[in-house]
Amino acid sequence: MPPTAKKPIAATPETAPFMGDASARFFNRDLSWLEFNRRVLAQAADPETPLLERVRFLGIFTSNLDEFYMKRVGLLKRQVNAGIDTPQPDGMTPRQQLQAIREYSAKLQREHSEVFYKSIRPALEHAGIAIVAYNELPGKDKSWAEDWYRQNVFSALTPLAVNPTHRFPFISNLSESLAILAAMPAAGNGVIRADASEADHEAALFARLKFPQSLRQLIALPHRGPGKTGDRFVLLQDVIRNNLDDLFPGLNIREQVTFRVTRSSGIQKDDLDTGNLLQSIEADLKQRRFARVVRLEIEEEASPSLRRWLLDKLNLDPHDVFERPGGYSPGAISELGDLDRPDLRHKPWKPVIPARLAAAVLTQTPDKASAAFFATIRKQDVFVHHPYESFNASVERFIAAAASDPDVLTIKQTLYRTTPDSPFIESLVRAAENGKQVACLVELRARFDEGRNVRFARQLEKAGVHVAYGVVGLKTHCKTSLVVRKERHGLRCYAHLGTGNYHPKTAQLYTDCGLLTADPDITSDLVNLFNFLTGLAATQSYDTLLVAPFTMRAKFNTLIERECELARRGLPTRIIVKVNSMEDRDMTERLYAASQAGVKITIVCRGFCCLRPGVPGLSENIKVISVVGRFLEHSRIFHFSAGQDDPLDGDWYIGSADWMYRNLSNRVEVAVPVRDREARERLLRILDVHQGDMRYAWDLTPDGDYIKRAAAADSSPNSPATLGTFEALMRDALHG
Repeated sequence: MPPTAKKPIAATPETAPFMGDASARFFNRDLSWLEFNRRVLAQAADPETPLLERVRFLGIFTSNLDEFYMKRVGLLKRQVNAGIDTPQPDGMTPRQQLQAIREYSAKLQREHSEVFYKSIRPALEHAGIAIVAYNELPGKDKSWAEDWYRQNVFSALTPLAVNPTHRFPFISNLSESLAILAAMPAAGNGVIRADASEADHEAALFARLKFPQSLRQLIALPHRGPGKTGDRFVLLQDVIRNNLDDLFPGLNIREQVTFRVTRSSGIQKDDLDTGNLLQSIEADLKQRRFARVVRLEIEEEASPSLRRWLLDKLNLDPHDVFERPGGYSPGAISELGDLDRPDLRHKPWKPVIPARLAAAVLTQTPDKASAAFFATIRKQDVFVHHPYESFNASVERFIAAAASDPDVLTIKQTLYRTTPDSPFIESLVRAAENGKQVACLVELRARFDEGRNVRFARQLEKAGVHVAYGVVGLKTHCKTSLVVRKERHGLRCYAHLGTGNYHPKTAQLYTDCGLLTADPDITSDLVNLFNFLTGLAATQSYDTLLVAPFTMRAKFNTLIERECELARRGLPTRIIVKVNSMEDRDMTERLYAASQAGVKITIVCRGFCCLRPGVPGLSENIKVISVVGRFLEHSRIFHFSAGQDDPLDGDWYIGSADWMYRNLSNRVEVAVPVRDREARERLLRILDVHQGDMRYAWDLTPDGDYIKRAAAADSSPNSPATLGTFEALMRDALHG
């Protein structure tokens, strides 16, 4: 458990009043998130995970922590600087949170280094992948490296001095740099000594050298001699650091250390007038480059004087500094994870074509393919589960078929995140060029994708697509598409509603659910939603869809209260929720009340969870499970018993919203009821596999620890529990 987090208090007659204390009822959001990143790091430490997949998890851990500091720590620092000292629901003030985050982050980064240097790097060498220190290179390899450096690197380097005529340079976010402390030679052959006076230290010269980000960080060394196998690399930064003489001729290099800075992601302006949103987002992106530095990572060997110099120039405090081993390179670890060694990876997974769509997808005649695709959806809802089932053959095909079908009149879609070469952009442009009415809501405020989405918006506008930028004060986070088609008996609407973004790349890595439907109850609600998103409309009512921030929270509240009432009447009750994050305080309190009423509640929450499970008198009927492994668990699934013994007779929803305050109250989100019984069977199977997972699942304890499950020694090796969620669901997909 992270330091300073409070342990639970058991509910006894003496302690019962304390159970009303908010600090005993909620975990801190940010410390819980760090616990999630610890579970990511555990994948890197797991020897049963293929070696290069372990390397990949090291990179994911670092990327996660970078983004956490940019967003969450940047926000907390702004609160502290503004004098905000209000405790959060867990009882911690922003200043206390920063201290706890710093302690726990430092611990995790030390563990990260140990995993790499003590476990993964030796395993890589055993597998024939070696990173060789420059000073340990044989003569021929060192000569080759020097020649390579001269031809490919030297001219691109720009040493920047810092002195009265040269200001301290701008340090870009997450860029790797070398801080150099040098000295002019003394009259003799003098070099500043370790025991030199303070005046000598003040006479030292400082410079900064940025490592080129456009070059590979791992330099492959040539194979030497016949029969030589394996891969040998030297780090780019190691080559540069050992060839500084020509960059600083005539100087004595006294010290050189690598460092990296992390900058805040800045403040997002969600309440802007949409008429100026595009220009405002572009201006904010320019300002973000110069946002305040919130973290300095530096070699642990750095001298106090050089460290103080960097802190002063970057306007940081000592507690903003994190030490790391010399020679560490996040870019190099990322490149290691991409090496072409299939023997050190998971066996590649090829998503299967959803069975119900197979005939339509495999139709050879293009003019018949689109009609067959829509006929399949019209006949029966199609549930899809990515990446086990093909995103290309379902969701991408849905929009592509609409773009080419002569009977389609209108296409509407929300885009929160997608790829630079998005097939959805291509299909929407083609549809507009074919004379169809095309409307697309592009959410410009999708964090870290703002620039890309601005480019998409301009590209779509040039093609004649009607582009909207969202609703004033609300991010549009729902994942919805609507197709209007002219058919024999009039217009018919088709829809896709999903839990994940229209992003073909992450659809191969994230688990998400989607529903392709022509259900008029659903599509009529979706028509109203798009009218609200792209036009002028007062708050809409929705009969079938749950739409945040209008009806979703109220409907979930009603469903939870119904389970409480059913429990009081002695009828079957259960709530099963699968989300990425669980933070909303009001929803948590309602689940506590349901637990106390006797409702059995299971929450499958991959990321942070602020709810305390298993506390007597408060939440003893709630259990929280986190599954972390090969794919990123991203789907949101909600089940309520409705008093039925058979789960298939209860209520089922999939949606875009986690149970966080921002999702339920400050974003446009959609959850859709799943009525098709076969689809419900699929959803139940997904939840059952997650709950029974003994390979990748972790149980959250009342004190905030996550305990990794382990299969029994006599477990069947081919059971879903032993295989784990991902392998079990891949086998399900293969065998239909």
